Amino acid sequence: MGKIIAVANQKGGVGKTTTSINLSASLAEKGNKVLVIDADPQGNTTSGFGIDKNDLDNTIYELILGECSIHECIIKEVIENVSVLPANVNLAAAEIELIGVDRKEYILKNEVDYVKDRYDFIIIDCPPSLNMLTINAMTTAHSVLVPIQCEYYALEGLSQLIHTVNLVKQRLNPDLQMEGVVFTMYDSRTNLSMQVVENVKQNLKQRVYNTLIPRNIRLAEAPSYGMPINKYDAKSAGAEAYRQLADEIIAGSKK
Repeated sequence: MGKIIAVANQKGGVGKTTTSINLSASLAEKGNKVLVIDADPQGNTTSGFGIDKNDLDNTIYELILGECSIHECIIKEVIENVSVLPANVNLAAAEIELIGVDRKEYILKNEVDYVKDRYDFIIIDCPPSLNMLTINAMTTAHSVLVPIQCEYYALEGLSQLIHTVNLVKQRLNPDLQMEGVVFTMYDSRTNLSMQVVENVKQNLKQRVYNTLIPRNIRLAEAPSYGMPINKYDAKSAGAEAYRQLADEIIAGSKK
């Protein structure tokens, strides 16, 4: 059975989508079958794999509303070993549509249960808020991976996210764990980046990954070409960093 990881942080611009795309591609490069679920109405993970998000009949939105099956939504082998459950702006209406629906926290989980045995890893890109879509991702997942930007306000909001993870664990998904924290946009030339890393390590009782995702031009360019970094520039510092993170996650999942 595959490991399901929700990539979550209610702060925007911390590298959730970049991590979802490139971690998935790096896991796939190592021979793992990966499903990427785009649970963000912005649909950036979808377009980051070169999919035209505005030209889709079946997305996670139609799935949540029960208008199609998960098999009809998944776009298979977008790149080798990676399939995508796409999203677009329609998903923004899901919260309203779900008012009054029974067991709405488990809609995604119930659908993913049909396909989870086909994949080694399922990566869910969460929206930058703690809403019903994020709750659905957390009830589906085994663990939560939190990207944190190396900046002054890095810890702000993190305690709320951990509180949410603990609430979901208590009430909805007793198996949910904190996968850990990964630092993004790390700049080794600045003292601030180093201070933030040390500060978080001292103050956080969570696992902190050794891999530091650098602030990297090639990493920023790749989505506009609809490619993960290991396809866009396989030798870049960003590609190497995500390979290292994939190695750490694979090693952790074997424990």
